Amino acid sequence: MIWLLVLLAAQAATPTQIERGEALFFDSAHGCGNCHAVKGKGTAAGADLKEIAPLSPPAVAMAIRSTVTQYVVVLKLKSGRSLPAMPPKSDQVYDLSKMPPEAVNIATDPVDSTSPNADWKHPPSQQKLSPQELADLVAYIRYAGANIRQKVDPDDMPQ
Repeated sequence: MIWLLVLLAAQAATPTQIERGEALFFDSAHGCGNCHAVKGKGTAAGADLKEIAPLSPPAVAMAIRSTVTQYVVVLKLKSGRSLPAMPPKSDQVYDLSKMPPEAVNIATDPVDSTSPNADWKHPPSQQKLSPQELADLVAYIRYAGANIRQKVDPDDMPQ
């Protein structure tokens, strides 16, 4: 009987794949939640990841590792400051050159011009996530965005 209690206690102390993925997602230094939201948590600097949550695990992993930055533009503000950001949808944009991204009020410093982005890279494309870390992130995104509680195999993650 005692062995059963020890086993149950050990299982309760071990974080699940979804819990490990959530911790990575909201890591203050490099987490996806610095720029993205899912399930109402995170930052609205980038796209809400609930849109990719229903995709297959390899497809979500490819989106995480993507270097495609066609949505990011360089905003030149009237003050002369330039910053990489998503195109404005409100009076607030995020300076994507900062980590975490810094909110900028463009009502007080309006946009003078926009130009295509040439230098900014999606941060996860620069990180060296292990296959296990990537699988954990994918599991959390799929759970939080589409309520899919399926284990994600690190061997299925694209390199």
